[in-house]
Amino acid sequence: MPPLEQVRTILSETLGVTQLGRERDTPLLGSVPELDSMAVAGVITALEQRFDIEVLDDEINARHFATLGTLSDFVQSKLA
Repeated sequence: MPPLEQVRTILSETLGVTQLGRERDTPLLGSVPELDSMAVAGVITALEQRFDIEVLDDEINARHFATLGTLSDFVQSKLA
């Protein structure tokens, strides 16, 4: 499964959202009401577990959660 689809699956499962778009430009932060500060922490934990990465507190930025694509790109950068 491509990283973009894996990130989408993690978001859907973590947030309990079934109507999340599949395109890179699908807006997240500010457009998905379930994605609040507490949910961001859960999403990051799920990403760390699924991709075996570590996200440091100072790496977390709202720009990474702007769209499905930006979040997927952030994960890709952690895998590199």
